[in-house]
Amino acid sequence: MDYVLHLITTAAIFGILALSLDILVGLAGLMSLAATVFFGIGAYSTGLLMQQGYSPLSAQLFGMLVAAVVSMIIAFPAVRVKGIYFLIVTIAVQMVFTVLLQNWRDVTGGDAGISGITPYALFGYEFGRTGFALFTVALAVLTLIFLLRLAATPFGQLLQAIRDDELGAASLGKNVARAKLVAIALSSAIAAAAGSFFAHYSAYIDPLSFDIGVSIFALLIVMFGGAGTLVGPLVAAVILCFLPELLKFLPLSPTTAAPARQLVYGLLLVLVVYFRPQGLFGSAHR
Repeated sequence: MDYVLHLITTAAIFGILALSLDILVGLAGLMSLAATVFFGIGAYSTGLLMQQGYSPLSAQLFGMLVAAVVSMIIAFPAVRVKGIYFLIVTIAVQMVFTVLLQNWRDVTGGDAGISGITPYALFGYEFGRTGFALFTVALAVLTLIFLLRLAATPFGQLLQAIRDDELGAASLGKNVARAKLVAIALSSAIAAAAGSFFAHYSAYIDPLSFDIGVSIFALLIVMFGGAGTLVGPLVAAVILCFLPELLKFLPLSPTTAAPARQLVYGLLLVLVVYFRPQGLFGSAHR
């Protein structure tokens, strides 16, 4: 039962991370490989502030604020580029973040990371394994509902117009740069919230938990489920977190299991790109 709860919690946390990334990739058309940067900011803010005696909620909110501000500072000179150029910027940001975590030892602990992070508590109530699993699932669903409503608002429609025809949106007098910055800040804040939950759940964080491989995995979830569908990435998070775990029931050695899991991810990506390039939930015309 504990193993199932672990998978549910992990899927819910990565589902929230994927939803945050879908704001950029699916709604705004900004391909990013830096989702884990803000995921990590949320996690490290939680780990560091919890050591100073702050409550989990205040540490989480602080991490979300820091992630939003940092993302806007980074994105301000980058929002005027698009396509592969914006993607290159996000890759550079991800690489710098990983190096920073590894070498700023006085703050991040370097490769040793931060341990002893206490379980998540809300207003004095500490969640058990079952309670935290249900709590994260509920938050993932609430995040989905919020983003579906956001997509139907004028701001959400503006983001989709920018995705489909940025020049056309600008020619109508829309402030494209500002809309992108708001989308990036919102995406980063939600990713930081997911990172905070991850830190509390794992009780230990290190740079390897937030490297570019995790960003690639988050992007794979979005593309597998269907960018812009919002529902798709949440379902894909469940599939991609549960499916590779089935390999543990096969008679594989520990040295074979990890490469086999990566092979499963790669095969899924190839199959989706070949047979469903729009993702599982994406419409054919997109």
